[in-house]
Amino acid sequence: MMRQKILIVDDEVSIQELIKFNLEQAGFETEVASDGIAAIEMFESYRPDLIVLDLMLPGKDGYDVCKEIRRTSNVPIIMLTAKETELERVLGLELGADDYITKPFSPLELVARIKAVLRRASGQENQDEDEYRVGSIVLEVDTREVRVDDREVELTRKEFDLLHIFMQNVGKVLTREVLLQKVWGYEYEGETRTVDVHIRHLRRKLGPEGETRIETIHGVGYKLRGN
Repeated sequence: MMRQKILIVDDEVSIQELIKFNLEQAGFETEVASDGIAAIEMFESYRPDLIVLDLMLPGKDGYDVCKEIRRTSNVPIIMLTAKETELERVLGLELGADDYITKPFSPLELVARIKAVLRRASGQENQDEDEYRVGSIVLEVDTREVRVDDREVELTRKEFDLLHIFMQNVGKVLTREVLLQKVWGYEYEGETRTVDVHIRHLRRKLGPEGETRIETIHGVGYKLRGN
């Protein structure tokens, strides 16, 4: 079985070595890039299964690297930063990052998060239907396609997974904590804002159907309204 490939992008040698050692111990193959420009080049040649991306980089910062990669790929990205502010977290998520972890971090936690993100990316979840329909929204599980009024809607991996969970639970109120656990696959303590950001994007992409069907239940969570 081929090992999954992780691209580590960080300009601190000590961090590179720490992540590389722990990932290889966990069975992953790794490559390293020390700046944003090298990261783009390495991504195109190495084709990793996941990228661990530091925000503060020479050449191009992590935000620019993420933005450029997202133009052509949905490869999972976990962002690293030495600072922790809500603005940074939200901006990273807005640009398409799948997860966010703050330095200093536990190597074991980083490995656990990488595994969780990769599980979600590979679609390793129980499916009880091949297709879901709610109003004019159609979700195809096998092809991961979504249509609204026969118009194809391009969603990120997390947006698709959120919609899938909603369509499996039409009419049920789902708390932010439940959505985090189901979609992100682990306890994401204190980061319920993550759900709000992704649902805002999901509503916008689905258009009027998303705006009217995905209801906010204040103080609790969200619900997908059925017919």
